[in-house]
Amino acid sequence: MSEPSIFTRILNGEIPGEILLETDRVFAIRDINPQAPLHVLVIPKSEQYRDVTELAAGDPGLLADLVAAAQRIAAEHANGEYRLIFNNGASVAQSVFHVHAHVLGNLEENKLVGF
Repeated sequence: MSEPSIFTRILNGEIPGEILLETDRVFAIRDINPQAPLHVLVIPKSEQYRDVTELAAGDPGLLADLVAAAQRIAAEHANGEYRLIFNNGASVAQSVFHVHAHVLGNLEENKLVGF
């Protein structure tokens, strides 16, 4: 059996992380290397899906839950406006293969660092 992802370890309290939102299926944490004033990761509690393509095919309802959580985070922290990014593969900067969405907000003049 494989080791739990860093996200699961944060959710389980094994390593520190600031959980901003939690539902029965997803949770959201601040990114430790933010690329925008608001940079939050929204993550399914299940490690079943490695990337957004697998998630969309396997559980579209869970994908909708991720998007709804992203909107909620943006409503609370970014005036309801946000950019939602999924990295899908190592060559495009996916480093943790437990599907997650990057929620970016409060961007100045539409400038992003690192994207």
